[in-house]
Amino acid sequence: MLELHSHTTCSDGSLTPTELVNFAAEQGVKALAITDHDTMAGWVEATEAARPFDLEIVPGLELSTVYNGRSLHILGFYPDPDRLAAPLQERVEGRKRRARKMADKLAELGYPIELLDMSSAMAPGRPHIATALRQAGHVSSHREAFDRFLKDDGPAYVPYEKFTAQEGIELLLSCGAVPVWAHPWIFRGGTVETVLPELIEAGLMGIEVYHPTHSVSQTRKLEEYCQAHNLLVTGGSDYHGPKKEKHPDFKDLNALALPLDLLTPIKLAASSLKEIYA
Repeated sequence: MLELHSHTTCSDGSLTPTELVNFAAEQGVKALAITDHDTMAGWVEATEAARPFDLEIVPGLELSTVYNGRSLHILGFYPDPDRLAAPLQERVEGRKRRARKMADKLAELGYPIELLDMSSAMAPGRPHIATALRQAGHVSSHREAFDRFLKDDGPAYVPYEKFTAQEGIELLLSCGAVPVWAHPWIFRGGTVETVLPELIEAGLMGIEVYHPTHSVSQTRKLEEYCQAHNLLVTGGSDYHGPKKEKHPDFKDLNALALPLDLLTPIKLAASSLKEIYA
């Protein structure tokens, strides 16, 4: 009944915050984290939409950072929005600059695209570029867009502006947010065994243990790491909406059947952080 990783149209999801909340309620979700990429834009709408339901909205985000030259995502739960607003705005502006650079690269390659309207608070990412490639008729699917142009080291790929995982963790902590390493086994810049100690030293407080791309053995290993290092355990479907082309292992909301009691220690940790950084 717990979902701690989901996306809306405020980043690269296909459902608005209201649509996501309605679907979550239908699926029996009791606590839903809105974790859009580098933005808090969906929180207010989601909270309002959840009022008629027995559904708690967990404020969060998925922060884009870099480690060893590769993208590493950190979930942050219960941040102070006033403290986080300005740094996040710069992250969103960085995403917009990155999108324009990728569009420029595609044009140089002979595949011009029309970028989406980037005047709003929405945080653009590679899936938006993939959609533009489809709309321009250059590819037939998002997968083809990534395979041909947008994957790491692809001809149109542009890395995130320098913002290290350690800096991301420090930012989240300073804003009272609980930092959690998102889907560790997806990371391609090093092994979990070697990267985790450095993130813990930086202040990492949890691991997204339960994720659709994690195998049973990988999940068990992450559970062991959490126990050994006294880390919080989280999980979620990483839901992007029914209209998104998803990894074949991705499932609908609530498919992981995570218990609500995983949320309690996260709330306690967030309360402690706010006292420390008050």
